[in-house]
Amino acid sequence: MDVSVILPSYNPGEKLITAVKALNTAGFDDIIVINDGSDKKNSAEIFEKIKRISYISLISHEKNMGKGRALKTGFEYFLKNRPNKKGLVTTDDDMQHRAEDISACCREMIKTGKAVFGARNFRGREIPPKSRFGNNFTSFTFRFLCGIKITDTQTGLRALPASYLPMLTDVSGDRFEYETNMLLAMKENGLEFKELPIKTIYTDNNSGTHFRPIRDSLKIYAVILKYIASSLLASAVDLTGFTLFNLLLPDKMDESTRIFAATAFARVISAAVNFTVNRQRVFKSKSCLNSSIIKYCILSICQAVMSYGIVFLVTALLGTGQNILSTFYKMAVDTVLFFLCFAAQREWVFKKKTTDK
Repeated sequence: MDVSVILPSYNPGEKLITAVKALNTAGFDDIIVINDGSDKKNSAEIFEKIKRISYISLISHEKNMGKGRALKTGFEYFLKNRPNKKGLVTTDDDMQHRAEDISACCREMIKTGKAVFGARNFRGREIPPKSRFGNNFTSFTFRFLCGIKITDTQTGLRALPASYLPMLTDVSGDRFEYETNMLLAMKENGLEFKELPIKTIYTDNNSGTHFRPIRDSLKIYAVILKYIASSLLASAVDLTGFTLFNLLLPDKMDESTRIFAATAFARVISAAVNFTVNRQRVFKSKSCLNSSIIKYCILSICQAVMSYGIVFLVTALLGTGQNILSTFYKMAVDTVLFFLCFAAQREWVFKKKTTDK
């Protein structure tokens, strides 16, 4: 098969030897193993065996740098030393992926010219609860907020065409977040992928994983968390402005006019803060500034009109009048609008055109 295998490894056991032999039996004769700073005392013997296998190229990091960095090291080596290969496939060193599934993903990649990801089924009882919940939640989040339809966001089995790799080597992230950032970058750059169902294998309740639940999850959700932080900042500015304007505007003012004016004044201030932070820090957009401003203004106006309309409707129906309860109604309404606006900003306001990649 005219495809190289990239296999990052950290403190492996004998499964690594079993894995590379299974791959070779399945037809892979070019396996690039990345020793990501494994403990020399416990892993030296394994890598000495690996060195002596003719179809393996071994690259070693002096210290542990993370799975993302190991993958990028493999990509860079491939681009420099395998110019005639059609692509590569990434897999793990713990036998979580069967050789036949890896081969199937590669064949589909060659056939379609698209990246092909092995998708595990997370519905079975044999799946560790933390893995089942984590992947299902991430999958829902990516579909709803990022517009990426994928069932297995953290699969290590990814067959990638050679043409995708120059862009993927520049994607940020050195640990598990890199695989998530890869998905976002592929969508931004118009690089297509498809999923292929594969067998789900967990041994010893996935005890061999090097995934750090809290730290790595924070990195995986970095873009979303930054957007939440930016939105919370803007919401604080918006709610403060709305409350002040709502309380300070004349009592004689019609209720509809007062709520509209308070919403408008507060939104202008918070929108300026939110646009600046999102463009520079969250989405790190390089799209046309003027175009982004116009789109953002349109989105903000639509959001403000919806916020005003719903808050006014609730206030009128409940007859609360001019009091602090209007602020709490607005908080509830804006929470729902928050999720809709994340998708709109990513997919429309700050989206980089495919022709600009």
